[in-house]
Amino acid sequence: MAPADTTILHSARTWLSSFKVYAKPPVARMLALGFGAGLPLLLVLGTLSFWLREAGIDRKTIGFLSWIGLAYGFKWLWSPLVDRMPLPFLTRFFGQRRAWMLLAQAGVVAGLLGMAGTDPKTNLDFMVYCAVFVAFCSATQDIALDALRIESADETLQAALSAAYQTGYRIAMIWAGAGVLWVAAWSQGDVVGYAVSAWRVAYTVMAASMAVGVAAVLFTAEPPAAAPVGKRSIAQWLTDAFVQPFQAFLARFGWQQAAVMLALIATYRISDVVMGIMANPFYVDMGFTKLDVANVTKVYGVVMTLVGAAVGGVMALQIGVMRVMMFGAVLSALTNLLFAWLAGLGANYWALVGVISADNLASGIASAAFIAYMSSLTSRGYSATQYALFSSLMLLLPKFLAGFSGQFVDAYGYVTFFHATALLGAPVLALVWWAGRMQNSQN
Repeated sequence: MAPADTTILHSARTWLSSFKVYAKPPVARMLALGFGAGLPLLLVLGTLSFWLREAGIDRKTIGFLSWIGLAYGFKWLWSPLVDRMPLPFLTRFFGQRRAWMLLAQAGVVAGLLGMAGTDPKTNLDFMVYCAVFVAFCSATQDIALDALRIESADETLQAALSAAYQTGYRIAMIWAGAGVLWVAAWSQGDVVGYAVSAWRVAYTVMAASMAVGVAAVLFTAEPPAAAPVGKRSIAQWLTDAFVQPFQAFLARFGWQQAAVMLALIATYRISDVVMGIMANPFYVDMGFTKLDVANVTKVYGVVMTLVGAAVGGVMALQIGVMRVMMFGAVLSALTNLLFAWLAGLGANYWALVGVISADNLASGIASAAFIAYMSSLTSRGYSATQYALFSSLMLLLPKFLAGFSGQFVDAYGYVTFFHATALLGAPVLALVWWAGRMQNSQN
């Protein structure tokens, strides 16, 4: 065998052996933990809007209720409590991270059962209270889980852990999106029109499905971390919980590097998020059927994202997180141009499959590297607070700009809109290069 062939074969074996990382117990458990984290999201946002509309709730009200999701954007406000404050009894038996996760999961289950026992047609207020409670508990679970994930393994495993987390999260979103509709349809049987009993069964099944996440927490070891705050003055406690996490970040990286990193976090997903707001209206305007959109974007698209996340995790192990972030940023921008191409074809089913394949694969690769990158920036003992800040920051600017996407499409059309969202990715490339250069200078 020629030396070149031997090198290629060795390289192939190295890449294949890298996939064995997903069989390691911490990575496998993260799959189930990701499922528990991903399940509540659609149940208080997308799926809930379907239920409310079927119950006759007007679209304006449903639109306002989408603000329930702001709980995820402002979770950094109470993340220091999750990071540092022990829970009576629970922390002693389960540890800081697992105690908060179990409490949050219990809250999610209680809120979902409350929603299952309510008819929004006759008691919308109580339904909203339950949904807000679920969102708050779900966001709290995310804070504790992110900290547990970061603290449970060193940096070499973070990409694989984030990929496994994304996989479990996406599987849960399929179950909470398509699955809840399947259960409701099966329960409704031949009944025509709105049947609250069908939704009650569906949401009860979703509450029971949280058992996957609860079991995963019980079988996961508490990671070694800084001890919770004991008896101290209120001023000292507030300093430890709220001030020190930010001081630790600035002390570790300095003002200039920290500013570049935060700018990168705030803009890395901007191309995808801004474009994604107009995706569903685009499918409708192009003439795609509900079945086409459901099958291709909600099921097949999620599968492609999972494939991308797995590939991105392995690529990060092989060539480094920053290189994969650059690759993912380029792909994310370029795939938006494919939507501009699709706009000229109309309702072409196989073209939609191709575009969704590329877009979701790119999204999975970019997300796996991005989560690993943000995880690497946290400091042990403050990981919950710092990561909650990062994960909130990454959506604020994109979500703000996305609010104007409808006006832009009305004024300039879809083709120009998709071109513009691709251009939004250009500054991101410069920030990835800059952040990578700063990182290399420290090594």
